[in-house]
Amino acid sequence: MVLTDHFTTFTKAEAIKLSDKANYISKNEQDKLITELYNKSEIVRLAAARMLSCSAVTGDIKQTPSGNFVNCHIHTSYSFSPYTPAAAVFEAWRAGLLTAGIVDHDSIAGGAEFTEAGSYFGLPTTQGVECRVKVSRFEDRTLNNPDQPGVAYVCAHGVPRGKNEAFQHFLEPYREARSKRNRAMCDRINDIFSPYRISIDYDTDVIPKSMADTGGSVTERHLMYALAIKLAEYAQTPHALTLFLTEKLKLKIPEKVLSNIADGDKTPQFYLYDILGALKSALIPTIYIQATDELPDAEEFIEFARSHGAITAYAYLGDVGDSVTGDKRAQRFEDAYLDELFAWLKETGFDAVTYMPSRNTKEQLSRVMALCRSYNFFEISGEDINSPRQLFICQKMADPMFGHLIDTTFALIGHEIAATSDIRLAMNSSEMIVKHPSLEERTKLYSMIGRGEAKIDIL
Repeated sequence: MVLTDHFTTFTKAEAIKLSDKANYISKNEQDKLITELYNKSEIVRLAAARMLSCSAVTGDIKQTPSGNFVNCHIHTSYSFSPYTPAAAVFEAWRAGLLTAGIVDHDSIAGGAEFTEAGSYFGLPTTQGVECRVKVSRFEDRTLNNPDQPGVAYVCAHGVPRGKNEAFQHFLEPYREARSKRNRAMCDRINDIFSPYRISIDYDTDVIPKSMADTGGSVTERHLMYALAIKLAEYAQTPHALTLFLTEKLKLKIPEKVLSNIADGDKTPQFYLYDILGALKSALIPTIYIQATDELPDAEEFIEFARSHGAITAYAYLGDVGDSVTGDKRAQRFEDAYLDELFAWLKETGFDAVTYMPSRNTKEQLSRVMALCRSYNFFEISGEDINSPRQLFICQKMADPMFGHLIDTTFALIGHEIAATSDIRLAMNSSEMIVKHPSLEERTKLYSMIGRGEAKIDIL
């Protein structure tokens, strides 16, 4: 597939012409096209996105005015999400995001589609990948992974277009190893639920809910989603299911999540995802098997990602006490040793830290931002999108304390454009650091490229 430029889109005249050829896209036809964004075929999804973009340009589909909001951490169906890459772009555009970024787990197979769909809507995009790595320095401590000590979620952001195949090849053995462990966890699930004659089959219940056949990953969320379907069928009503989860299984589920499940008849579009959320927080600790072969060392991941022009980032999670979002159980993560962790991140060669303004307290985020400035880390906005309840717009981003994340996002986009042209133009390359040693200066320069206000020759 030939990728178009980030800013290429139809002119209004072209869109009107195409719309006329289509005999005007009615509301009913628009709804059908939106449905086709979820088609199994990438060709069909992109064709639907292209036609919808015509209606967007002509004003037949309205964009929600939202202000200055960005998001660099959207998951798609290539890891786990209700959204295909094309659908994610459409929903991001419709919500009013200025930019959108994809970071699927252990896969960048959806990156080309995401970029292409973004070009149709004139939505600047960035592509990356998220994976888990071994951190021997903190092997006995819980980092940002609630399921396993010594394991961290990290990202490669701004992967140059043209490097997707290399990333897929690098990640393939880890996806295969993860699949083997997934099968073993299926067995554990089936052991627990055998008294109720409930079971899931990895090949018939789990795999079909993924994009594994086209390079996507299969995650614990896929297992929980398959189980959620079976539990919904078994219990038949939301009320019966809440009783089953809390009284039969004795699962400790956050009140907000339990309330959402109980209201399943009122919000059927969220019902299975709410069950999934409950299972992920309360059941995963019981069925989880320690990951080993599917985890590269942190140093190996950084070396590979940086050698291919990506920006490496640690994903800050932070302790959960009284959950900001109301749906997280109390748990300790990095905060007790955050200074030591940041020193290790710098020592190991990370370029950036990504964090979610909606997830943490102002005190936590102020501390993280201060440490980023102290260690000269690039900062990335990372609002996790993998459920239909999550909003593409994070209203906390309106707080002036996060205003710099808009500039860094456009700098990330500028980096991807430049590094795609020549990897030596990557924002974190030795050549660019020598030429522009100040991170502040590089951020400003690459932001201008990302906004379309300058060409890469400015570098």
